[in-house]
Amino acid sequence: QVHLVESGGGLVQAGGSLRLSCAASRRASYIAWFRQAPGLEREFIAAIKWSSRNTYYADSVKGRFTISTDNAKNMVYLQMNSLKPEDTAAYYCAADNTLILSSVRDSRAYDYWGQGTRVTVSS
Repeated sequence: QVHLVESGGGLVQAGGSLRLSCAASRRASYIAWFRQAPGLEREFIAAIKWSSRNTYYADSVKGRFTISTDNAKNMVYLQMNSLKPEDTAAYYCAADNTLILSSVRDSRAYDYWGQGTRVTVSS
C-alpha cells in the first residue's frame, strides 16, 4: 500500500511556474503525475522510475515540466514552467509497484492515487 498526498496547486498567470509535491508513504517502482480537466479524460503528464530515475513525459509538457524525486524524504515533485491556460486541471500523483514500462502512460496501470491538487492558469 502506498499513500500519496499532493500539494502545491494554485492560481498562476500564463507563463508562470508552479511546483507540485507528492508525499509518498513509501517508495514505489513508478510514480507518475496525471491531470484531468473538467469533461476530459485523465491525461498522463510524467513518470519516474524511482530506482533508476528514468523519466517519461507527455509530448504536451516535454521541455516545460520536470519530474524528480527526493529519496531521503520520499517526495516526488513536478516542476511546471511556462504554464499555459490549457494546463489548467486537477493534478494527481499515482504510484505502482508492478506495472511494466509499456504501461507507464496508462492510468489504469496505477493502483495508488492521491486526492489531487488543482492548478489554474489564467490568460
